[in-house]
Amino acid sequence: MLKLYTDTDTDFTPELAAEYGYKLISMPYSIDAKTTYPYVDFKTFDAHAFYDVLRGGVLPTTSAISKDQYKNYFIKDFIEGNEILYVHFSRAMTNTFDAMDQAVAELKADYPKARFEEIDTKGITTISYAIVREVGDLVKAGKTLDEILEWAKTEVDKFAMYFFADDLKFFRRSGRVSGLAATMGTLIGVRPLIHMSQEGKMVSVGTAKGRLNAVTYLVDKVGVLGEDLEKHRICIGHTDSPEIARNIASMIENKYGKQDIVFVDVNPTAGSHCGPNGVGVCFHAKHR
Repeated sequence: MLKLYTDTDTDFTPELAAEYGYKLISMPYSIDAKTTYPYVDFKTFDAHAFYDVLRGGVLPTTSAISKDQYKNYFIKDFIEGNEILYVHFSRAMTNTFDAMDQAVAELKADYPKARFEEIDTKGITTISYAIVREVGDLVKAGKTLDEILEWAKTEVDKFAMYFFADDLKFFRRSGRVSGLAATMGTLIGVRPLIHMSQEGKMVSVGTAKGRLNAVTYLVDKVGVLGEDLEKHRICIGHTDSPEIARNIASMIENKYGKQDIVFVDVNPTAGSHCGPNGVGVCFHAKHR
């Protein structure tokens, strides 16, 4: 039997996970030495309250989970000899999957009848959300594990995400964005434009002067790179910026016609690196 897993860094909530049959692995963040596990230590993510704390000057940290924690998540399905598929955020952005690899190796040695496979979304937050939902749709449509893995070989790289941030101090401290000048944050009104690369990393692709220019850049990218938009969701993720997200949705539909647009609250662990007032657009594309 096929068992699905994803993690909270893909912006999945327990409700959405239950809809698709995913088991949800919680990725932690820490504020003032207190570590919080999303949807374990709280039931509902209050995005506005969380990002307001960040607006007050708090800089959260994030950490990997342990080998034993991974084993606790997977062991039941290994014992039962199930097919296991974990659709997760980017390996290139973390060392947490080193612990997972160790856990899976030990479980495979003890329970060789089980099959463990993974799909690296080569992203985090909203782009991962879009891919995890697409995989869930394939499972609902009756696709086999091998068919889904074959789909992922080409399709993972055909989801593009572009976004901008308001405050660079979060990115600068985390060091998660390559090509991002540390002095950029001193330029008033300049917003970095970032995308998820084919290697699964956040990469700076330029700057925009003012929020309107940043928003226009995102909307234009949908037209330049978009492919089969009508067959896929357009996902707009934001760190407590619902009005900007809705404005982007209106601009997209005014320019490209009616779309299946989904709004996504960026999870607190990923949001700890992005900070508040950021917005990103994920869409099916010719390439990233």
